[in-house]
Amino acid sequence: MDKKTAKQLLLIRKAELENLRAQAKDNRKPIALDQTSVGRLSRMDSLQIQAMDKAADAARAKQILRINAALIRIDMDDFGYCVTCDEEIARKRLELDPSTPLCINCARG
Repeated sequence: MDKKTAKQLLLIRKAELENLRAQAKDNRKPIALDQTSVGRLSRMDSLQIQAMDKAADAARAKQILRINAALIRIDMDDFGYCVTCDEEIARKRLELDPSTPLCINCARG
């Protein structure tokens, strides 16, 4: 995969993740304790949704960090090489996930 294509794919994916984070922002807000306005079961459902959204948001944030690191590697002309052993990362692996920092051997590790 060439650097230009990888950069375009990474920027598109980053924008998608940032959009998803923004859309789910309301679900991560604190849940009201007033049981007169929200029933106990509805509050429990809201807490469960909030916990799932927080976990999903953490995963998205981690993916954005990986993408940012890959974009830096592209700019530094290190894209496509394992950050651990400096061997070339297989083309198919990069096509599957252009943000991957490791070759298959180091990923199995």
